[in-house]
Amino acid sequence: IEGLARVRQSLGKSFTQAIALMLSCVKNEGIVVVTGVGKNLAIAEKMSAIFASTGTRSIVLNPVQAMHGDLGMVAPRDILIALSFSGESDEILKLVPAVRRHGLKVISLTGKPDSTLARMSDIHLEIPCGPEACPFGMAPTNSTTATMAMGDALAMVMIDALQFDISSYAMNHPAGAIGRALVLKASDVMRTGERLAKVPPSATVMDALLAMTRAKSGSAVIADAENRLLGIFTDGDFRRAAAQAGDDVAVLLKETVDRHMTSHPQYASSETYASELLKTFENRHIDDLPVCDAQGHVVGLVDIQDLPKMKVL
Repeated sequence: IEGLARVRQSLGKSFTQAIALMLSCVKNEGIVVVTGVGKNLAIAEKMSAIFASTGTRSIVLNPVQAMHGDLGMVAPRDILIALSFSGESDEILKLVPAVRRHGLKVISLTGKPDSTLARMSDIHLEIPCGPEACPFGMAPTNSTTATMAMGDALAMVMIDALQFDISSYAMNHPAGAIGRALVLKASDVMRTGERLAKVPPSATVMDALLAMTRAKSGSAVIADAENRLLGIFTDGDFRRAAAQAGDDVAVLLKETVDRHMTSHPQYASSETYASELLKTFENRHIDDLPVCDAQGHVVGLVDIQDLPKMKVL
């Protein structure tokens, strides 16, 4: 934690310059090439993957393979991010001059500002993480975590600089639960027809419960004669009303549902992405969300219990 705090405090002019160089590279249709050796090669792969999925085109370059032909993967419009905590890794020091002959500028991430790699670079980002957590002070622990954090910081700032939005992210990440949450919309997951419990405000609480039972839903949407959303009645609303009614539950069941519904509930449009629906469920601590058109007419209901079936959760 202290190491990460040091990295955060180190962000300054060099970090801004690195972002500017990366942004210029991407806008010129270049690629951010990331390299490292040993543990840093694995970090380079993770860093490059984060860049690529968030709008910054990137590839990983193995420094050994690069010296045996893979340098053909790079072009003058590209830039190189070189990872070496010591700043003295032989494979990286041999790679940098060869990359420069191809016209690339170099950003280095090291823990030693006076290292050979730092001096060879156009921009140097220091990783001032302190000693390794290993009891011998040797196994890469703090340094690798801090290097990954610096890579994530670069990626997150680039998202903002490139104005990379959620729809663009969805294009790059169509598979898995994340992909489904970004691609699917409310219209794809909402309940309609017989699976949508909907009653007028004049319906009784019993009518609403029966509609919920038939639809196998935890809530009923309350809509007027013109199908405009008035409220929502959930099983939670019923439990609270029943607790207040005490021995008079029979009377409660005959009362009109508009007396116990949640009026003017939040709703989504059919174009709302599933990822936004998940945020709404989490932030507002609710399980059901009506879906309405631009005029406020009810078109469906998203029930959180349906999302795992669609592998969104």
